Amino acid sequence: MPLRDHLPGLGPKSLAMLAAAGIPDRTALERLGAVAAYLQVKRAGQPASLNLLWALEGALTGQHWQTVAREERTRLLLALDAAQHPPSP
Repeated sequence: MPLRDHLPGLGPKSLAMLAAAGIPDRTALERLGAVAAYLQVKRAGQPASLNLLWALEGALTGQHWQTVAREERTRLLLALDAAQHPPSP
């Protein structure tokens, strides 16, 4: 079964970005979570916008990416900021 069937809402470009970042399947995405996966895609040099973050969260939670962008934006942006700027020891 194609990967897109396991990750609803993600198109071919998003799936290609995930593959290029070493995230080959739903299990890997679930293990990382949407925020860490998004950062891994960015670190791999892929041209990902925040829409990918919304889509990744949507694929994991069964929501449309626009619903995620509207209802989960603040939570995801705070998690993204925390992941990019961990507290100093």
